[in-house]
Amino acid sequence: MIELICVDVDGTLVGASGEVAPEVWDAVERAREGGARLAICSGRPAFGQTRELAERLDPDGWHVFQNGASVVHLPSGRTRSGVIPRPAIELLVRRAREMGRILELYTDTDYAVESTGERAERHAGLLGVPFRPRDLLSIRGDIVRAQWLLSADDLDEVLSWPHDGLSMAPSTSPVMPDTAFISVTAPGLDKAVGVRAVAEEMGIPLERVMMVGDGANDLQVMRAVGVPVAMANSEPEILEVARHRVGHVDQGGLIEALELAARL
Repeated sequence: MIELICVDVDGTLVGASGEVAPEVWDAVERAREGGARLAICSGRPAFGQTRELAERLDPDGWHVFQNGASVVHLPSGRTRSGVIPRPAIELLVRRAREMGRILELYTDTDYAVESTGERAERHAGLLGVPFRPRDLLSIRGDIVRAQWLLSADDLDEVLSWPHDGLSMAPSTSPVMPDTAFISVTAPGLDKAVGVRAVAEEMGIPLERVMMVGDGANDLQVMRAVGVPVAMANSEPEILEVARHRVGHVDQGGLIEALELAARL
């Protein structure tokens, strides 16, 4: 039996419209009635629109945000999050300012961006939070993730920059197809680490965990769980490691995955 279904957001739960289809929520409810627990497993933060999605999946559960850097129990606010050292943050901020690239910084509950550019504003809209540019280093609390917002042409250049051993995870969103994202977290953190923490908190063995995803940042967790499921719109490396494939995000692929979980 599949006891825990972990669901990516962009390209899996949310398609090009930026919304979740009502039919998907119906399938989520059927999965919950069948005894499965559900958890967000996303590069997005634990606030704004993504928290609302997590609450609809399981308001009483643990969820994985920010590519495993932010692991949050919604009812209590408990976290199992990783923190980026302050010197590494200061280096990233200095490089962003020198190179004129958009950098965001995140805690478990807040984020900061300095850029006043249109790409940064659109991303705030995607997150469902107000767009209020400010000094990056004015953010309060432990910083668990940094994120570059780039054009596709800039992706390889920024990936080649030294990041002091920090973990980097490129990703995309169908809502912002012109933008490449690079999530930067403390060394060794990724979605697989986050899902292991959630499964441990719930007392569920990894072989009874399904992960449904589509992007390169899902690769390690796909390898870690018992049932990796790839959307039809997945990156090639995700299609290669998946045990099962379902339809495109905009054609009910997640519904297929939830129905598959009930049969296994």
